[in-house]
Amino acid sequence: MKPRITVITIGVDDLEKSLRFYRDGLGFATQGIVGTEFEHGAVIFFELQAGLKLALWPRQSIAHDTGLTPGNPCPTEFTLGHNVASKAEVDAIMAQAKKAGALIVKPAHDTFWGGYAGYFHDPDRHLWEVVWNPQWTSNE
Repeated sequence: MKPRITVITIGVDDLEKSLRFYRDGLGFATQGIVGTEFEHGAVIFFELQAGLKLALWPRQSIAHDTGLTPGNPCPTEFTLGHNVASKAEVDAIMAQAKKAGALIVKPAHDTFWGGYAGYFHDPDRHLWEVVWNPQWTSNE
């Protein structure tokens, strides 16, 4: 298997609320909720970068599709990392996320490894890290 991820799907409880947070609050581009004509098909897609999408799908639909029993969500299972070009950009995105309704879990701060980062929860408690890493350069 070649290491290639094309879609990151996260389970949500309320598609409309998540749509408002990501589209209206964070400015992620989307066509909105699609697939409503199918039972358990309603989903939201966001283009993150070339070849990578973020999908928001109801937790109940994921459970139905996989045959698994829904469990209690745990925000420390994984993080979504958003790397930016400066400390100021970290601060700006953290402020934007808070204004959009995110819970700031850990305010932006200097890290032990020489970077600058902060964490927030989206409405479904998915954990995002906004980070500036002086060792990484952006292609944008």
